[in-house]
Amino acid sequence: MQEGESVHLFYRSVQKGNFSTIGYCRLDGPLTVAERWNEPFMVPEFEYEKHGVEDPRIVKIDDQYYLSYTAYDGTNARGALATSKDLMHFKKQGLIVPPITFARFISLVKSDGIDERYYHDNKFYNPNADPEKKVMLWDKNVVFFPRRIKGNLVFLHRIRPGIQIVSVKSLADLTKEFWKNYFLKLQEHILIDPLFAHESSYIGGGCPPIETEHGWLLIYHGAEETAKGTVYSACAAALLNLDNPEKVISRLPYALFSPEYEWELKGDVNNVVFPTGTALFGDTLFIYYGAADTVIACASVNLHELVSELLTYSYKDEK
Repeated sequence: MQEGESVHLFYRSVQKGNFSTIGYCRLDGPLTVAERWNEPFMVPEFEYEKHGVEDPRIVKIDDQYYLSYTAYDGTNARGALATSKDLMHFKKQGLIVPPITFARFISLVKSDGIDERYYHDNKFYNPNADPEKKVMLWDKNVVFFPRRIKGNLVFLHRIRPGIQIVSVKSLADLTKEFWKNYFLKLQEHILIDPLFAHESSYIGGGCPPIETEHGWLLIYHGAEETAKGTVYSACAAALLNLDNPEKVISRLPYALFSPEYEWELKGDVNNVVFPTGTALFGDTLFIYYGAADTVIACASVNLHELVSELLTYSYKDEK
């Protein structure tokens, strides 16, 4: 997250035994490391995150910082939230995604005529492998918009294979009844589904949306199954109205960037570029991403040129 000339990086780090924690470093300008903590910034504390806290994204809304992350309990991976007034002392608010089993999710969305990929292509959630039907719905990649929209908190989340959007006055509105009604009309809340070859398996939230004069710029990740395994790419979409982000203006039909360097092709997980944060210096947008689940890297692009390119692929029919 950028504040003036400083960039605060909150990143996934892994201890022995594959237990994830969140690390912290501060950059002067887009690329110079000025400070890096030797100890984890955030560690697992509660049962729902006992095996790891992962993939943080952070924004500031009003006078409060929202750090969303994935909490992993050893079986289920779900979106959680921590908040802070000063960027250093965070209070964990718990899980903010739907507290339902995958079996219950299926029973709700089937009646909505939802794309079958939401339950048939997900071996991960195969209810036949869970006779007691206790596997929770995996809902990850929670990413907040960096300001309220029409007075609401708005965030993206990911139930495979697409990206969905939520808008609420308060996080207290995220009740079981809210989620039940949400899933009964899930089709209305799907922002984007996989569309192009480089994202054909599934997509998920990446960086917090970037506000531009033409709409919200969303940089997300896409996964494609290939002969060499799953390949993760960084993708780009522009969202329509600044006050109506449910409508998509355009999407690039090709990846913004894909694994090509050695540190992206080989690592703990091969063939991965996984964007989670940005900073803007002048007209240059710096995109920070995990590479092969081993190192943190950065790519850059001219923001004006990227938005102009996106607008050449504008949809004729709005969602």
